[in-house]
Amino acid sequence: MRKISPAEMLQLRELLQMETNSLAKAKVVEPLVQDPELKTQIASGILAGEARIKGIQQFITEHQLVEVEVQH
Repeated sequence: MRKISPAEMLQLRELLQMETNSLAKAKVVEPLVQDPELKTQIASGILAGEARIKGIQQFITEHQLVEVEVQH
């Protein structure tokens, strides 16, 4: 597997942060929305955001981009 560059790692981190922030905002707003059509759109966006985050996390795991230290 090809290693990613520091710039790519930074972009990946920023992308994950952006997706996480957007998902958090959508989850806060969704219960406040009254319009059924808009509520459906937001719910769909939440599911899509969760899928994108899982995809990014899977990419990170598969490419072993994060080292985890276990402290005793």
